[in-house]
Parts: sequence; C-alpha cells; structure tokens
Amino acid sequence: MAKEWTPQSWRAKPIEQAPVYPDLGALAETERRLASFPPLVFAGEARKLTRALGDVAEGRAFLLQGGDCAESFAEHGADNIRDFFRAFLQMAVVLTFAAASPVVKVGRIAGQFAKPRSSGSETKGDVTLPAYRGDIVNGIEFDEASRVPAPERQLEAYRQSAATLNLLRAFAQGGYANLDNVHQWMLGFISGSPQGERYGHLADRISETMNFMRAIGITAETHPALRETDFFTSHEALLLGYEEALTRVDSTSGDWYATSGHMIWIGDRTRQENNAHVEFCRGIRNPLGLKCGPSLEPDGLLRLIDVLNPQNKPGRLTLIARFGHEKVQAHLPKLIRAVEREGRKVVWSCDPMHGNTISVNGYKTRPFDRILAEVERFFEVHRAEGTHAGGIHIEMTGKDVTECTGGSRMVSAEDLSDRYHTHCDPRLNAYQALELAFLTAELLKKDIAALEPKQAANF
Repeated sequence: MAKEWTPQSWRAKPIEQAPVYPDLGALAETERRLASFPPLVFAGEARKLTRALGDVAEGRAFLLQGGDCAESFAEHGADNIRDFFRAFLQMAVVLTFAAASPVVKVGRIAGQFAKPRSSGSETKGDVTLPAYRGDIVNGIEFDEASRVPAPERQLEAYRQSAATLNLLRAFAQGGYANLDNVHQWMLGFISGSPQGERYGHLADRISETMNFMRAIGITAETHPALRETDFFTSHEALLLGYEEALTRVDSTSGDWYATSGHMIWIGDRTRQENNAHVEFCRGIRNPLGLKCGPSLEPDGLLRLIDVLNPQNKPGRLTLIARFGHEKVQAHLPKLIRAVEREGRKVVWSCDPMHGNTISVNGYKTRPFDRILAEVERFFEVHRAEGTHAGGIHIEMTGKDVTECTGGSRMVSAEDLSDRYHTHCDPRLNAYQALELAFLTAELLKKDIAALEPKQAANF
C-alpha cells in the first residue's frame, strides 16, 4: 500500500461530482452508523475476483460486466433481480461456449445507486433544480423537496444492497445456476424469437453434453462447478463518504478493502490523478476499474496506472474503454501501445454504451448498431495490436424495456415511449443483451481462429 494513505485521506483532496448536503451533522451521523454495519462483501471474495481477472489480463478468460445504469429503490424486488440474473447467465453461457474459456461474471448491481452528471442542475420550463444523482443521494421526482441530498438514503441503499446480495448468492450457489437448468433461464418474451431459437439450439447442445457426462459419472452432485457459479458485484465508487464508512481492515492480511462491492471503478469524470476518487481507490485492495474516455492521453493513463497498480499485479486494474463508435480507432490504439510499451498488466474492457448516447423524440437512447460497431472496432484494434480484447461492460436489464433503439427485433424511435423505465441512462433489454452476446461470441471465435496457427507454431 502506498504510504500515508488512510480511508479518510481523500477528504484532503479536491473532489468532483460530490453532492452538497445541507445538514452536515446528519451526514456525519449516517456515516457513523454505516461504519458499524456488517460488510456487504468479504476480502476473500475480492481476492478471488482479482485472481479471475488476472486470468483475463493474461488472455485466459473473458470479462462480462453489466447491469443497471442506476439501481432504483422503487424497482427493487426479487423478480427484477431474478430476471437480470437469468439474462446475465444466458449471456455468459453463450460467451463461454464460444470462447471455450471461463467467463468472469461481474454485475453492476447491489450498490450501483449513484450517478455522475454532466450538469449540476436540471431545468424544466422556468424551474431549475439540483440534478438527480441517483437514489442514494436524492429523488428523481422533479420537485424541490425530492432533489435535496438526504443522508438517510445511504442507509436504504445499504439495506437494498444487502438484500440483493443475499438473493444473488442463493441463485449462484444454491442450484439456480446449475447447467441442467440452461433451458429454464429463457425469459418468456424472448422465447420464440430468432435469438431465443438460437439460444435454444445452444442449450440443446449443452444438455446433450451434460447427458454424456452424466453417463460417464460426471454429475452436478459430484462436480460443484456444474451447479454453481461465481458471481461478483461492482459499482462506481462515486459517493466516497459511503465507501469510506464501509472500508474495513481484513483480519487475515491487514489490508484495507472496500466492502461495499467486490469491484469498484473510477468514472471518466472523476479520474483526475490528484483528486479524491483516485486517492481513495489507490489504498484499497479490491480489483479496480478505470473508465477511459476520449480526453485521456497515454501519459495520463500511465500515471494513473502507476498510482492505482504500482505493483503491476494482473487483475488489479481493468481499463474500461468508452469512446463512442466513431472514436475507438482514433484513441484506443495509442493507449494500448503505451501500456504495452511499459509492460503494464491490465484488463482491457469495452463499454460501448456511454459514448453512443443520443436524443430522439425527447428521450435519451443508444442505437444498437452503434453499440455493436464500438464492440467490433474494439476487437479489431486489439487484433491489430496483438493484444487481448478482455471483456465488455454494458448497461442492461432482464426486462422487456424499450430504451435502446434497433436490434434484430427492432425497437424504433416511436417505440421509446412504450416501456422507457430507466432512472438515468438507456439500457439494453434482455433480448438485445442476448443478441449482443451472440455477436460478441462471433468476434471471440474470430480471435481464437487467428491465434490457433500461432499456438500450433509455438507448440
């Protein structure tokens, strides 16, 4: 750990995207209460994720990270969590089958309640109010009382995160993720569609394989990997008082861990190397993500890597590229070359969502063809540079929403108003997410085919 770091040292640094609380006494009391609560995740789990991401960094696995843009208190419920988990498992199975290698599963869930904003205020007509910054900070309703940052919301975020984690652990370890259930993961509104049929064919092949293994004595009862899966949580570490309150010393190692989630990331708006968010993250041992947008230059990236991963540990740092489909080829290659030149061990992941947001008919949306184009160009650049396209990072839901346009089952601009439920940015619905998984699987197959002659020559 870097010298002179404490969980509070970020407070002496400049900070961006911080809400202004009118009652600092109430804020301090809330943080004091949170500091007495049990951890949401454990250091051993975070270390396990770091090892798994180390395999991604070395080209032996692929990272699937996704979930809500911003979780909402109102939509918290068992059915929503289950449907998200089902859609996520479907995507993971498609990618695992294509790559013939492990897929590291990390949700944007159980803590993704805070959102950075491009403006600190929002205006409707003649009324200007503070911007909505996520349910952990203030309310989405456009009235003065709702938009006042309220510390007690952090307690509700903690309670909902704990409940969500409890259910996710039960799903992942209690038999729901059993590969014998691969057909049952199909969501009703996907069934009968072209992507549903494609997934059904894949599920049939998996079931045939399971029957063969069962015939030779390999069963889910004797091999837990067939009935269980590792599932990790992540969120943007935006509200640092909340993060500090849930940061604890691991009794087995003496290291500090943020116990709010297994992995946390620094956003593109808060990655200034001498500011509070980088200062906080440099001292914890969790695996970290760093959003990399068009304004990030190679020298700045290398300085951030030195601060956040001075030991150059594989799996510690995931670089999440978010450029927009038209800017990938102008910005990504120079970052890759700088990282490769200096021998830095990182995971490269593609966020094809945030750089492709447009406004249509008064709604923020993301065209599916632009999302796919950014993923394709991300893979093309890595193939050209001889590096590993390590993962995708998407905003998605298990619901049949109409927030992103396009896809093979077309969501049109006119459809946006039908089921536009997001509290912040538009998400892929479960159908679009599965379609993206199949298309990403084809890119993975292409990479594997390109590597096979080299592997044979090395053998």
